[in-house]
Amino acid sequence: MDQKQNVLRLSAEKLYAHELEALREADKGIKPAGWQLSPKSVLTFITGGTAGGTAITPKYIGNKRLVEMAIATLLTDRALLLIGEPGTAKSWLSENLTAAIHGDSSKVVQGTAGTSEEHVRYSWNYALLLAQGPSDQALIRSPILRAMEGGGIARFEEISRCASEVQDALISILSEKTISIPELGREVSAARGFSIIATANTRDRGVNEMSAALKRRFNIIVLPAPSSIDTEIDIVRRRVGEISASYELRASLPDDEAIRKVVTIFRELRSGLTLDGKEKVKPPSGVISTAEAISLLTGSMALAGSFGNGALNDEDIAAGLQGAIVKDDEKDGLVWKEYLENVMKKRGASWRSLYSACTDMNG
Repeated sequence: MDQKQNVLRLSAEKLYAHELEALREADKGIKPAGWQLSPKSVLTFITGGTAGGTAITPKYIGNKRLVEMAIATLLTDRALLLIGEPGTAKSWLSENLTAAIHGDSSKVVQGTAGTSEEHVRYSWNYALLLAQGPSDQALIRSPILRAMEGGGIARFEEISRCASEVQDALISILSEKTISIPELGREVSAARGFSIIATANTRDRGVNEMSAALKRRFNIIVLPAPSSIDTEIDIVRRRVGEISASYELRASLPDDEAIRKVVTIFRELRSGLTLDGKEKVKPPSGVISTAEAISLLTGSMALAGSFGNGALNDEDIAAGLQGAIVKDDEKDGLVWKEYLENVMKKRGASWRSLYSACTDMNG
């Protein structure tokens, strides 16, 4: 069986292997130490274009200059920090940049409350440690240590979710580009090409605020939410198509009208204002992001494919909207009901079927 048919989620370097190969073959630019592509070819991989007759699909739809700044940062000795609201493609951009530059996006530290300093530096296989003492065989290298040794890029997801002492373990690594292993009596110095791409969620401010000293070690790029409804619709359409192909949902893709309605609802609830600016809207307690819209539509397709005739209808979308918006039952239920009655109900015949399906779910 083809690998793409047998794996739930392929890494970016495997999913887009044919594009990366086409870019490598057509690349005439100068490749920095440790890079498999020149900076301009990395930009093409991220923002789209062609390479030797092969179409390169856009991985990030947004301000091209921000991508150029991110790539330029990775050419220096500075680490890169991508900050933004949930759903602004921070992790997606981080993964695809790493795949384009080094062909291996797997060196990842996932920031959580349980992430320890060992996840940043190294730990030990304690059975081997007790049997033979400190040795290379007993050493368990963190993704960051492995990236340093190989001159690659390590990714640090949701860095502000980690305790401050874990974040501070990065300061010496980013400053000195070394990790000391006193048990073995040596230091590991980073090979050329090493860097770290971290991501942070603006909704997590105050969870574990990054210190000023750590922020100074990063070049910070803020990724905005999609600026226009058409841009957001394009992002949702592309990602729903990619994800549904991987999951084999056996349902038709949502048409442009369905996507526009979902994105309209999300943008209005997110901003607290209808698109025409005429009416204020109460926002729900949860995150109403582009990523949530993509998840909603793929979930609705799963409903249509498994329990319907494969054609996405308003009842399938209404079920997804209910789950995406009503996170805190009491408060969000009231917010959603008010939106249905004060906004959606007044939009006329083209919205009537979706309104009816939503009120049936809400009732």
